[in-house]
Amino acid sequence: MITMDDIVREGHPSLREKTKEVSIPPSEEDIQLLNDMLTFIQNSQDEEIANNYNLRPGVGVAAPQLGINKRMCAVHFEDLNGKLYSYGFINPKIVSHSVEQAYLSAGEGCLSVDRDVEGYVPRNARVTVKAIGLDGNELKLRLRDYAAIVVQHEIDHLNGVMFYDHINQENPFAIPENSKSIG
Repeated sequence: MITMDDIVREGHPSLREKTKEVSIPPSEEDIQLLNDMLTFIQNSQDEEIANNYNLRPGVGVAAPQLGINKRMCAVHFEDLNGKLYSYGFINPKIVSHSVEQAYLSAGEGCLSVDRDVEGYVPRNARVTVKAIGLDGNELKLRLRDYAAIVVQHEIDHLNGVMFYDHINQENPFAIPENSKSIG
């Protein structure tokens, strides 16, 4: 079982590396790892399990956060309309995105960052993502608003990018151009 002890923190080199593609079809070991990552996120949102294992609640986790150089991430969350997104992604790619930007009004956080980082993180308001799913089949998802933001955050991890790299350093609360606030 993955716990917070397995999550690498800011400063760990794996968080700044561009990850390697996973060979397709994925190995049983890769599928198991991705299932474990998804279970970790689900467990982190279960109050009893989270308390028992000292888990911080999260909505996604990427392999580099476990010190693993593979293009894999998992997400589990409900959007603001109550729609559930629960996916394991292998080799995810953003194949199209909107010009319009969006940002979370409360800012973003990260399981690998043990401090509050204030500021707006501008991201694309809509993205289309292609990936291989846990079942080994290709997935194509059109995501908007909160769902788009969460998945972009995880894909950033696969490219060695942290959420705070997007924050305007001179004015962290500057409203990004052509954007809308989410949440």
